[in-house]
Amino acid sequence: MRRFALVFALVLLLPALSFATSEPGEHVLGAVLPMYARKVAELRYRVSEDWENIIKFYSREYPKKSYAWKNVVNQPGVKAFHIANPSGKGWEGINVYEANDEVRVYVVPVAATKTKASKSGKKQKEQ
Repeated sequence: MRRFALVFALVLLLPALSFATSEPGEHVLGAVLPMYARKVAELRYRVSEDWENIIKFYSREYPKKSYAWKNVVNQPGVKAFHIANPSGKGWEGINVYEANDEVRVYVVPVAATKTKASKSGKKQKEQ
């Protein structure tokens, strides 16, 4: 009877465990999003995972030994980190943040950061 209960419990828990360790889903500009990411705006996605599982997901997809991770903010109620793309092809980085019990992902395109850098460089040369 115990063996049956154990097998039954495992059968019920396996789908929940597979959801908790999300599989890769859509690629945006070459950056990987979790399977259940839903688009909310241009390059912005809401993720149905909790914060710890998103960290596990991105740690698996973009390990810290190959990608630079930086904490952006860590205030009460808000957590965020940035993953930089060392190749710089397609996407500059990924911003992952949690606020108001929602986890969101923003894929930073290469053009956005290069445009800002070129404008600031141009202003410095004119002065």
